[in-house]
Amino acid sequence: MGVSEQVDLVLSGTKGKSGGVARVFLKGRPSRLLIVGADDKDADETTKVAAFRRDAKAMASAVAALDVADATVCLDDFDAGSADAYWKTRTMLAAVSHASYRFTPYKSTKAKDAKLRRVGMLSRQRAKTRRAVDHAQALDDGLALAKDLGNQPPNVCNPTFLARTARTLSRGAANVTTTVLDEKKMSELGMGAFLSVTRGSATPAKLIIVNYKGGNRGDKPVVLLGKGITFDTGGISIKPSASMEEMKWDMCGAASVLGAMRATVAAELPINLIVMAAAAENMPGGRASRPSDIVTTMSGKTVEIINTDAEGRLVLCDALTYAKRFKPAAVIDVATLTGAQVVALGSHASALYANDDGLADALASSGDGAGDRMWRMPLWDDYQNALDSGFADMKNVGGGRAAGSIVAACFLSRFAKDFPWAHLDIAGSAYVSGKGSTGRPLPALFEYLLKAASLGG
Repeated sequence: MGVSEQVDLVLSGTKGKSGGVARVFLKGRPSRLLIVGADDKDADETTKVAAFRRDAKAMASAVAALDVADATVCLDDFDAGSADAYWKTRTMLAAVSHASYRFTPYKSTKAKDAKLRRVGMLSRQRAKTRRAVDHAQALDDGLALAKDLGNQPPNVCNPTFLARTARTLSRGAANVTTTVLDEKKMSELGMGAFLSVTRGSATPAKLIIVNYKGGNRGDKPVVLLGKGITFDTGGISIKPSASMEEMKWDMCGAASVLGAMRATVAAELPINLIVMAAAAENMPGGRASRPSDIVTTMSGKTVEIINTDAEGRLVLCDALTYAKRFKPAAVIDVATLTGAQVVALGSHASALYANDDGLADALASSGDGAGDRMWRMPLWDDYQNALDSGFADMKNVGGGRAAGSIVAACFLSRFAKDFPWAHLDIAGSAYVSGKGSTGRPLPALFEYLLKAASLGG
């Protein structure tokens, strides 16, 4: 029986649909043939793109589960509307990256790793496909780092561990340097808000700065700032014990921006990029901050701490003030900041806030292209008075549960008036409970950096 006859037999018993997979076992090489999806020639552009994403995910999951080390994708056989081979290749390989990822270093009996080691793309648009493969490989390197950091247990991944990991990014790279500010230096700089978070912890905080000079000398850098609370108990305003184990993922913002740096270095992007990770533990203890404490930020503004569980904005506000010295083209902070973001958007989209429409549009477009969506939220002055304090310049939380993600963004906006700024609240998108870190919003960030370097699309 020939290959075509075997395929006809399989398809005769299979209803073709988007995301469907039919398997054919062959003698010799190739040993497997997967028929994925079903084109709908009458579908509109949006439907075709969505169907291609489903097909890519189905293909990647099926291939990762097979006992094969090599696979080839006939890219031109997939209909994605007007999308070119670059986008199709990036999307397909991103799906492979997620399907093949495993985190098993702490299993005494190792789970079976995906055997898949190499995926080839068969396409007539060779130049676009080759460029897409290079970018996809760089993103995969960054995602592996971001996911691994997020999934590490908090007794391993503390601020010191993050600093040590960041230093590896500059090894062997002449245009990458890593600087780590300790608590003494932060105190000298007046970072009272940042230091208020770490008081109850036996592990000292770190402000980690990785500087990549891949662009022209004098070009303003993009600054990515990640919240790195390596474990968040809530401090004195302690969290309920149920699901507190998930608070090891409160450093996924830092993990994603460090992953962005690894991807940028791997892709050798012609851009100047600075990554900052504001790393601390939020623990209760005899020296921990109390509700009603008042601290002075690096900017000189004072903050009344109403809730010690609203700690992310306290480390980020001082880091945003520090970022001003780099004269940035844009600053994007990334944080698992509020449970209110999850209530508003769930896990499908990250919340996007910005003081600059161009930056907001560029990030949203990058998220759409990477399949890592975000939704712009209001940053209106109407919400600012929720932070009014009778005893300090501002409170660190509003008056109640209403608009919690927006009020948190309003707090940060007060420290980002001197540069184009965006805030990504990723509390719902950064991880999946019980399954692990997603690496988001790294795909969107990398897409944004590619476009900033005029290399996207």
